[in-house]
Amino acid sequence: MDRNCVGLLLSKNETSTLLGGQQLSAVLDENKYISPLTSESPETTDNVNLDRAIRSGLNGDNKMLIIVGSEGCGKTLALKKVIVDWAKGEHLQNISHVFRISLKDICLTEEELSLEMLLLRNQVPVASALRVLQKPEELLFIIDDLDQFRHSLEKMDGDLSSDPKQKTSVSTIIASLLKGSLLKGASFLVATRPSSCVNLLGGTQVKVLGFTKHEKEQYFQNSYRDPSKAAKAFHHMERTVGFYDLSASPRFLWSVCSVYQSLMDASEPLPETLSQLCACILVHLMNAQSQNQIRNREFILAIGKIALCCLSNQHLSCAKDERDAVGLQQVPDSSLGDYLDLRGELLSFHSQLILEFILALSLFLDEREGVEKVMERLESNYQFLDLFLSGMSEVSQRSPLETLLGAFNKDQIQAFKGWFKTSSEETLKGWNSSDHARCFQRLHQTQNANLVKEIISPSVRLGIGCGELSLQDYVGLNYVVSCLGQTDQLNLYRMRDMTGESMKRLLPAMSLSHKIILTSSSMATEAIAPLASALEGGITKHLDLSYSPLDGDKFKILCAGLRDSKIQTLEIPVCSLDASSCDFLVPVLTSASSQLRVLDLRANSIGNPGFTKLCQGLQSPNCRLQKLQLPHCEVTSESMEVLAGVLTSGHSELRSVDLTNNCVGDKGVETLCGSLRHPLCKLQSLDLFCAELTGACCVYLKDALMSQHCSLVELDLSVNELGQEGALLLCQALNAPGRSLEKLRMNRCELTQQVFEELGSLLKRDTTRLTSLSVGLNHGADKGVKYILEAVTHPNCVMEELDLEMNQVTDASVDAVCAALRACKTLRSLELRNNSLTDIAVPPLVQAMQDSPHVLELNLRYNEFSEDVFEMMDECERIRY
Repeated sequence: MDRNCVGLLLSKNETSTLLGGQQLSAVLDENKYISPLTSESPETTDNVNLDRAIRSGLNGDNKMLIIVGSEGCGKTLALKKVIVDWAKGEHLQNISHVFRISLKDICLTEEELSLEMLLLRNQVPVASALRVLQKPEELLFIIDDLDQFRHSLEKMDGDLSSDPKQKTSVSTIIASLLKGSLLKGASFLVATRPSSCVNLLGGTQVKVLGFTKHEKEQYFQNSYRDPSKAAKAFHHMERTVGFYDLSASPRFLWSVCSVYQSLMDASEPLPETLSQLCACILVHLMNAQSQNQIRNREFILAIGKIALCCLSNQHLSCAKDERDAVGLQQVPDSSLGDYLDLRGELLSFHSQLILEFILALSLFLDEREGVEKVMERLESNYQFLDLFLSGMSEVSQRSPLETLLGAFNKDQIQAFKGWFKTSSEETLKGWNSSDHARCFQRLHQTQNANLVKEIISPSVRLGIGCGELSLQDYVGLNYVVSCLGQTDQLNLYRMRDMTGESMKRLLPAMSLSHKIILTSSSMATEAIAPLASALEGGITKHLDLSYSPLDGDKFKILCAGLRDSKIQTLEIPVCSLDASSCDFLVPVLTSASSQLRVLDLRANSIGNPGFTKLCQGLQSPNCRLQKLQLPHCEVTSESMEVLAGVLTSGHSELRSVDLTNNCVGDKGVETLCGSLRHPLCKLQSLDLFCAELTGACCVYLKDALMSQHCSLVELDLSVNELGQEGALLLCQALNAPGRSLEKLRMNRCELTQQVFEELGSLLKRDTTRLTSLSVGLNHGADKGVKYILEAVTHPNCVMEELDLEMNQVTDASVDAVCAALRACKTLRSLELRNNSLTDIAVPPLVQAMQDSPHVLELNLRYNEFSEDVFEMMDECERIRY
């Protein structure tokens, strides 16, 4: 077409319907056009509006731009605006003629045509079509509805045409244009819903995201004369259905605005769910048609067959032969246009949304085929069907429709409810986060709090996450948690790119959760304030942010909310914190309302400066912290004096300190041991795993352990070079009467058989309180291990956990192991991994375990067993191998 024919194009085949949207020409003429947002443009990685993406995408050498977006997102309107702007001379002035082809209109044309004939038939005539086609570099083909192309572009490579005069099938012409064999050098602007065809084309792709929140608000203001009504309608939509992706679609917003306007004018309540919204639309349309119940019911059943045909074939359109195949020879009456678009023999639903809603209604009205069978046949190739069935299965949701359609089939509803309950219970036993989210969405559609409490039993986990939650998932989750009143745990691990908006949507669920897990999640800075608000005003006692970066201002904002929260356990390991981060933690620790008991700061580079700041907070009379975990925090012996000051201040409630993988050294231990001997020190657990210690520090540990004021119950000295001399000093301390130590770990400490002998002697004494001993990865061998195993059989021994991993234990020690298992009635766990036991050891060990029901676990993994004895070990489920 040339520039003079644009007006005729815009008015062609246009209708304004509640479901199909406003007339496109009216939108442009009345200056109501808002360009939707795209995910990318050829010029930049920033989000830009569609108009700009099209203009930049058709500049230069690029000859094909593909616009990809969901139904109703504004693709067709944007294409027509391109034509209008071109006709006005605003851009694309290198183009002499533009040809628009809608595949929805021509895809079923069966006769053979040439390209020249096709353009003359479907366009406003040009002076000489053939002469125009001779200059392809001046032509722009705008091809809409590529997803309606019912042929494979890949399979048509051998049938392509290069002659505009050659008569061939319409599908061949379209494929030839898109593949570049026909009119090479012409430009193409293609619009499609997500489709496999897209990946077979060259050129640049632009994804249409639709309207932003601001643009949606502007759309509502443009649609209502009264700004207050516009604001009320917009905020209601955002709260109820604004979380659906389709709420960014101009067509959907047109439907919402139209329905809301009529409901507000009639002083009726606005819908709370997507099911209720569609029901309102249908009631509005049927009231306008003024038909009786029988006619309405017949009509819905008829177009329900068309809907099932379309959904089965994964198209919005249905051809005559497809309708004939399902026994629908006659197209329903004149009211059809409100729901479908009839072009020739092709029937197309205005939207996927109404297609699936009509199908859901027809399944509950029909008596022939069960709902569950239809859903199985569709193999989950639907977006809304299960949601609409869930909503309409509740009498309160469907009653307005039953007034117009008659009663729904009780057997169908009962069968669906049975499926709903069973499938939900099975889903919630598993770990699939997307299945959990879908279950919550269905429950939200029912608006039945009692059903939620029935399905979400106390044993059900509300653990969903993996970073793929959409806004509609949040709403379903919020609804379920609000119905329950509270939840023990909200698992949102591995969330990706959380914005302030998405975190705000989660506020209700977070505020009602005792534990929130946000591990390995990426959150924008603006997302932290809503999280802090939920903690400040909610019931959360445990927050886990492990492996989630909290750099910049994020940690500062979070701590502001923690000061007056109910948080008792805060896990923030590997969160990119540094010394300056501790400035924000101190007010949390010193707040008069702080309830923090456990703080996990593992693998954050706070160093000595940060730890010194932290200790200032630990000395506050308001600080109630009992457990401090600092592995891999770059703390050295220099900080131990500050820590000792905290432990002896009289204000500290610290019971457990973990200094794993820090350079504490012997000097640092000397300082700490001074505090352990202090009467005001309450420390019960000290972890010095891999802290660069030698046997020299054991002199100080011996004195501390023998002090009458030492309250230490648990000590981990693993992966330090203590050696024989240092370990024997510790044994001397433990031999003294009245010692409090119950758990001692000395894995990989260069212990000798002499140390094992002394430990065995220690375990036989009635003065020892040791219930847990770990001496793995040492040089005990059979002789050393037997000293300990024989001690375990002694009546005075109260051992519960014994770790002898990787001590060169062979079959020679099996009798001693069996005797220990049978004799020590307090023993619960024996660790023998990574030793040299063979098949010969298995029968007596299995028998000993069967004779010892008090032993909960015998770990034999990574020994020298063959597969021949696996079945024998399976006879006792408490053996791990």
